[in-house]
Amino acid sequence: MKKKIISVVLASLLTVASLAGCGSAAKADTNNTNGTLVVGTNAAFPPFEYVGDDGEPDGFDMALIKAVGEKIGMDVQIQDMEFDSLVSSIGSKIDVAIAGMTVTEERQKTVDFSESYYEAVQAVIVPKDSAIANADDLKNLTIGVQLGTTGEFIADEIEGVNVSAYNKAVDAVNDLINGRLDCVIVDKNPAEVFGTQYSDKVNVLPGTDFDFEPEFYAIALPKRNTELANKINTAIQELKADGTYDNLVKEYIEE
Repeated sequence: MKKKIISVVLASLLTVASLAGCGSAAKADTNNTNGTLVVGTNAAFPPFEYVGDDGEPDGFDMALIKAVGEKIGMDVQIQDMEFDSLVSSIGSKIDVAIAGMTVTEERQKTVDFSESYYEAVQAVIVPKDSAIANADDLKNLTIGVQLGTTGEFIADEIEGVNVSAYNKAVDAVNDLINGRLDCVIVDKNPAEVFGTQYSDKVNVLPGTDFDFEPEFYAIALPKRNTELANKINTAIQELKADGTYDNLVKEYIEE
């Protein structure tokens, strides 16, 4: 009888240990980026990211990160989410983020960045009949921006402004067209896309007229993951060297 009890107890313990082992393995697989790179983006920032005709995220950044994935031998899985939640999601919901994201000191407190892959500058979208022309003209206005972007950081520093932040830049542009905003501050390339879409209603003014400084886009990475950072940086360098990067610029940005 004692032997039977001991055998049952041992079997139970082995079963528990086996289940615990399976649980640990499953958890490790969830956080394992050896095979799949889970990439966060905000598909509302054309031409860098937008929803394609097939309903999936597309754009320059999407094409670039997929090319990076091929270089480093990883499948890329895209997660479309709010821009303002991208940085805080790295290391939990996503592995990295690419979303026309500017390298800033504030963001570097939370994440690391790859080497820069694009230089950009903000632009100002105004109604066709607007008299806005320089930095002084922006004071005391109602300005639309995309939440968590450089445009919001800039607008917050302008004297007397009322800042309206939106999850999607296109929503700010729509409110501008409907007379609810005086202007919208957004990155140059998306601004030019909106300017083309609504050419009869808005003008796009260059950021240099407002003393905006250039900024640099990069891929946001987990803190201190040097192995992943080195792989991604090497891939970006190779894509620039073999002509892939220039082809993507022509396809998604210049055209």
